[in-house]
Amino acid sequence: MPPSQSDNSREIYLRLLGFVRPYRKVFVLSMLGMAATAMTEPLFPAIMKKLLDSGFVAKGNSDLYLIPLAMVGIFVVRGILTYFTSYSLAWVTNRLVMDLRRQMFGRLLRLPSRYYDEQSPGALIAKVAYDVNNVTSAATNVLTALVRDSLTILGLLGFMLYYDWKLTLIALAVGPLIVGVVRIFGKRLRAASRRGFSAMGLIAHILEETIGAHKVVKVFGGQRYEAQRFEDVSNEFRTAAMRESMAASATVPLTQVAAATALSIIIYVGMLQSAESHVTVGGFVSFITAMLLLLAPVKRLTEVSAPLQRGLAAAESIFALLDQPAEEDRGSKVLTGVRGDIRFDHVCFSYEEAARPTLADVCLEVKAGQTVALVGPSGGGKTTLVTLIPRFYRSDSGRILIDGQDVEDLTLESLRQNIALVSQEVVLFNDTVAANIAYGASAGASEAEIISAAKAAHAWEFISQMPQGLATTVGENGVKLSGGQRQRLAIARAFLKNAPILILDEATSALDSESERQIQSALDTLIQGRTTLVIAHRLSTVERADHIVVLDRGRIVEEGRHDELLAHDGIYTHLYRLQFDVPRGDFLKGVGGA
Repeated sequence: MPPSQSDNSREIYLRLLGFVRPYRKVFVLSMLGMAATAMTEPLFPAIMKKLLDSGFVAKGNSDLYLIPLAMVGIFVVRGILTYFTSYSLAWVTNRLVMDLRRQMFGRLLRLPSRYYDEQSPGALIAKVAYDVNNVTSAATNVLTALVRDSLTILGLLGFMLYYDWKLTLIALAVGPLIVGVVRIFGKRLRAASRRGFSAMGLIAHILEETIGAHKVVKVFGGQRYEAQRFEDVSNEFRTAAMRESMAASATVPLTQVAAATALSIIIYVGMLQSAESHVTVGGFVSFITAMLLLLAPVKRLTEVSAPLQRGLAAAESIFALLDQPAEEDRGSKVLTGVRGDIRFDHVCFSYEEAARPTLADVCLEVKAGQTVALVGPSGGGKTTLVTLIPRFYRSDSGRILIDGQDVEDLTLESLRQNIALVSQEVVLFNDTVAANIAYGASAGASEAEIISAAKAAHAWEFISQMPQGLATTVGENGVKLSGGQRQRLAIARAFLKNAPILILDEATSALDSESERQIQSALDTLIQGRTTLVIAHRLSTVERADHIVVLDRGRIVEEGRHDELLAHDGIYTHLYRLQFDVPRGDFLKGVGGA
């Protein structure tokens, strides 16, 4: 039997409060401050009774000046306590926000590549930036209202019971009605909040896509389409917000009507008792004052349902992320002294819901220091094959061995320390040139080492001409640099890492001829003495590779050196002719003449 919503809510809320545990001392002090504030509440109606019965009815009391002084004293004490509790709770709340975001970001850093394949970056950003704020409201502010207002209600009810238990029972008769209203509308609030969070994730996703692709949107006239897309999802968020507001707005007036009904009955009964001299004017006014004071905390408690349900829905979203399994790292061996021998032994791999296997029974041996080129039609499995080496994905079957050791037996950290990657989609951070070259584990490199790597990558010539040199900020993903400059910084990063295994994934395909020449020269230097796997569609860049492997539909269909594959007249020959636009007859004459 599935757990009820109340059980689920309790479990989520208790887990949420677990994040408050490190700050329990401050939190408990704030709770005690709230309790002390609530204890001062019944003092006001008690003073009213004394004022009316002794001050206006009785004569000759010499201590009447104490009554206004007591009233001032009560509010001074309440002010001090309120300031203390508000500040301490804000301190705990901001700590909670930071801890949740830190844990979420830490989880994002450790999630497997498959997870990112299925998620929108905008939705993940919305979880970290937006959902957390709603969670903290449930974890702290709601609890504040529950503690402070519940104690206030208990204190006032205690005073009322002491004064007249019959009238108090009439007031309590509306309790079940208020609870029923809150429970009914609470379910609707949770459902509306879930829809709102989902819509906010879509809004962030569309914003991220449109901002990142603003040039494409402008050139292809996509403004109207993007505007309509944004309007649709914004309207979806508005609808969810209005449903949430409708449920929250209905709770308060229904509660107030029930309380007003009880109050009118009490006033009528009180007047009957007064006519029979069973109650004094001061006593009745103090009772009514206590009941009126009850309305504010009762109203706040009924309003707690909206932020509570919103916070619980946000907590579900956050915990769904935190509960995602991190990358498996069951390896225990540390990879050291790497020569660079790589062997693919009957490797198979499929993406989820793919119509056919991406890799099927791939067997390939790459010797240490050898440069192996992977070519073939798009979708052949070239990039997937190389991403299995650093275990971005795990093969469905078969083994990948480095120097005879299965990569599954190696720790992820030691495995990836020995691999450098340069791809077509260069990733640069909005930081300095130096920070982008000496990134991650290389962050401790000296300026001389960074400059040496930049020179080896043919990047120093443009870095040295920048106003601030290595301290120049490159902008979002290197927007201030040209494509060739970005690529050379990525190559400099690989030079500085100095890993024995190098993966080049379309490293020159999107460049002009001059940039390609410079970068190819840098790459020729980079691959010296390293085991290198090169993925390229431009076959002119792989002609000098030690070994060329042709993949088609996830299988190795041809392999050999450049001239051997041309003589074979297979897929490689076909691709070569297409790129250089050579008719088949003329091409075969050229090969035969050679």
